[in-house]
Amino acid sequence: MPALELTTTGRKSGQKRAVMLTSPHQDGDSMLIVASRGGDDIHPAWFLNLQTDPAVAVTTEAGTKLMTARVLSSDERGQIWPVVVAKYKNYGGYQKKTDREIPLVFLDPA
Repeated sequence: MPALELTTTGRKSGQKRAVMLTSPHQDGDSMLIVASRGGDDIHPAWFLNLQTDPAVAVTTEAGTKLMTARVLSSDERGQIWPVVVAKYKNYGGYQKKTDREIPLVFLDPA
């Protein structure tokens, strides 16, 4: 699974915050990330940050690109979630651990 460094702007501090994530699904130049936090009952801080400011930087082996985060609608999630879980079963286990719907986010080229 491709790894990436996601840099968001802190919703409270306004400072840049970086986190390492994986992308279980790609569509052209867009990369999908999963706000699972291992099945915790709260969203990860990076997800809350990108909800406030969807302009993010993504660093991969190919370099750093400015991207825009887009949280998938329930309908979009319903189409992509089964694909993700079929390939990476651990995400299904995370969803079973929590009552919150684990958000899926596409990182699209800016």
